[in-house]
Amino acid sequence: MGFLMEHSIAVRYRGFLLLQQRNKSWLVRPERSPMRLLPFRTSACSLADVKAHVDWRLSELILESKAA
Repeated sequence: MGFLMEHSIAVRYRGFLLLQQRNKSWLVRPERSPMRLLPFRTSACSLADVKAHVDWRLSELILESKAA
């Protein structure tokens, strides 16, 4: 019985875990609670693209909190 590897890459970035899936998409999850953003998945893309997406979502979150 072998061990199946679901994630080929795991990276910590700005309080999130970026987990690459078999199909080269990414699962992005907060490292701990309380969660500022809910977990989400991306399409197949590079690590730099995922980091840019996290940065964009965090900037949107900051803009929303300033508007409230």
